[in-house]
Amino acid sequence: MLSVLRNRTYRHLFVAQVVSLIGTGLATVALGLLAYDIAGAGAGAVLGTALAIKMAAYVLIAPAISAVADRLPRRALMVGADLTRAAVTLFLPFVSQVWQVYVLVFLLQSASAAFTPSFQAVIPDVLPQERDYTQALSMSRLAYDLESLFSPALAAALLTVVTYNWLFTGTVLGFLASAALVVSAVLPGPAPAAPRTGSAYARATAGTRLFFDSPRLRALLVLNVAVAAAGAMVTVNSVVYVRDHLGRTAAQVPFALGAYGAGSMLVALLVPRLLDRASDRAVMLRGALLLTTVFAGLVLITPACSGSWRWPTLLIMWAAFGAGCSMVLTPAGRLIRHSTTPEQRTAAFAAQFSLSHSCWLLTYPLAGWLGAEAGLQAAVIALGVLALAAGGTAVRLWPADDPDGLPHARTRTAPVRPLTGVRAGGQMGWGRPNNRS
Repeated sequence: MLSVLRNRTYRHLFVAQVVSLIGTGLATVALGLLAYDIAGAGAGAVLGTALAIKMAAYVLIAPAISAVADRLPRRALMVGADLTRAAVTLFLPFVSQVWQVYVLVFLLQSASAAFTPSFQAVIPDVLPQERDYTQALSMSRLAYDLESLFSPALAAALLTVVTYNWLFTGTVLGFLASAALVVSAVLPGPAPAAPRTGSAYARATAGTRLFFDSPRLRALLVLNVAVAAAGAMVTVNSVVYVRDHLGRTAAQVPFALGAYGAGSMLVALLVPRLLDRASDRAVMLRGALLLTTVFAGLVLITPACSGSWRWPTLLIMWAAFGAGCSMVLTPAGRLIRHSTTPEQRTAAFAAQFSLSHSCWLLTYPLAGWLGAEAGLQAAVIALGVLALAAGGTAVRLWPADDPDGLPHARTRTAPVRPLTGVRAGGQMGWGRPNNRS
């Protein structure tokens, strides 16, 4: 899988992603400590609100950026987002009011909402061969999982010698390094932009309409709900399970989170081989089935009962959650690539970024508030039912005979028309649909 790093452009972009993620991880730890300094016992409420603001920025800003992205140079857009994130982070150590934290978090995450879809949309052009692109998706998944394990450990080590404010400096350096690596990469030119038609709102929602027009992308949309249900259970309630439900120490909470990351990484390594033998549909729907199965098992072990078996069982279930999420998320980029034309990719990746994070706006409150008010078992059942409904809906939406290798014939538009000529990588270009039908 590492052979894909021989491509110089991809190697620079991948390293840019890694250092940016590490910087973001350091900022997450530092932000928690900053919130405690400002709000004391109310730090949890501050962080919860900041997390909601982060998701709101993702949902609102990514589609707006996609409306103008086709008129902006790719390198300039990504570098500008990195420099904006670096500049905003510089101000975080100096805030003294909660509202200042909220404003800076919104600006920071708005810049991330501009960077990430643009980064995702350029990779298919850098790696036009299907196998290389699949390996790149697995590498990206691994980067996210490794960051979740490495950044907290690095932050803990740094905090033994410096104060938490210096962690923000590490974040700034990460974003600046990312910008420098993007500048050093030779990016392929984007597909020719189509003449602008319709209102700014129509352009901003173009990616979302692509999702609703394609059966396989509608299936991806509901599969995002299943992933968000499992991820919210792990993110929000790991500490509740470990500390309150199983009566174990705080030092064992990272082991639970690490089990989730380990399961996700293992599957990310295996996905390229799985996709050589099975379709995207088969892998992703089985991932959703695995998530539903884990929720069913969690219902059985959640009621209070004695037994040393419950701790290793929880670790296995968390690893299975990570594996199921990775089975759904890793091939998602391939699915978008197969379902869109090159000039539609930025809008489609922005829509995936926005729509997937809107699912978390639903599942985070369910996992947290329902668990606190009605009990952990109620939260498990609610999120499990949500995952089951999402998986069942995806099966119905995604035709079993759906071809893997060609752009999907969209259901609400006229058929796409082949263009003359061949685009990069020897793949046939496809005409834009006639949206007047």
